[in-house]
Amino acid sequence: MSARKLGSTDVFQPVTVQSRATRLSLPASAVRFRRNGVEFHSQAPLALWTEMTVELQAPADHRKLHSNGVVVACHGSRHTGYDVSVLFTGLSRQAQARLSSLADSALA
Repeated sequence: MSARKLGSTDVFQPVTVQSRATRLSLPASAVRFRRNGVEFHSQAPLALWTEMTVELQAPADHRKLHSNGVVVACHGSRHTGYDVSVLFTGLSRQAQARLSSLADSALA
């Protein structure tokens, strides 16, 4: 994944990440957006290759962006928590364009 730094404005409110066994609702400030996915901190580990559903809601138009993803990295410990990386899979061109434009608008 390539890094992209966002400004102080939250692009999405909230971010929901879920699998069959786990559902996380994260504030936008807790999520790092990457070109092909997201990274976030979790108190529980997530197994590699776990399929996830990611839901992002933009505060400006309140429309939601749904995407599927897979956990590609999970590093940490039970004492400090885990840094989890989710790679988006099957993201449509329209959804990718919308995600890019929303992320770019936060940097302006």
